[in-house]
Amino acid sequence: MKRRCDQERIVQERIMRKTFLLLAVSLVLGTSVASAKDKDMQGTIVSESSVPCGSEAKSKKQTVPMMCQEYVIRTDATDYHVRQEKEEHKALLPVNAPVELTLSKDKMKFKVNGKGYEMLVVSESAAPAGAPVAAPVAPAAAPKR
Repeated sequence: MKRRCDQERIVQERIMRKTFLLLAVSLVLGTSVASAKDKDMQGTIVSESSVPCGSEAKSKKQTVPMMCQEYVIRTDATDYHVRQEKEEHKALLPVNAPVELTLSKDKMKFKVNGKGYEMLVVSESAAPAGAPVAAPVAPAAAPKR
């Protein structure tokens, strides 16, 4: 009887240790993932294109498709496709411009040339292998004399 109680106690201690270890690991991983999204990242606007993003009623029987700018912003490992959230915030951004960005759920906040923007993240994909984050800037040619 005593031997059986000792075995049960040992089993319970093992279960408690494993549970504690599992909780500790999940807590550490959870905080590291949460803090990774809040970090500032560096990227580059790789491309801009106009894409359909809805329609507008012109009359009772006629609708006109609306176009939005969609940008591809490339970081070290990911390409983010983003669109401007509101119609009145239309602004054309320069391609190959470096950006400082942060992600928060489905929104991206970033700065281009010192001006801040907030856009919706439409999709994301892995950046092509070997693709540069920033396009190299060609030096200006010296004037001929």
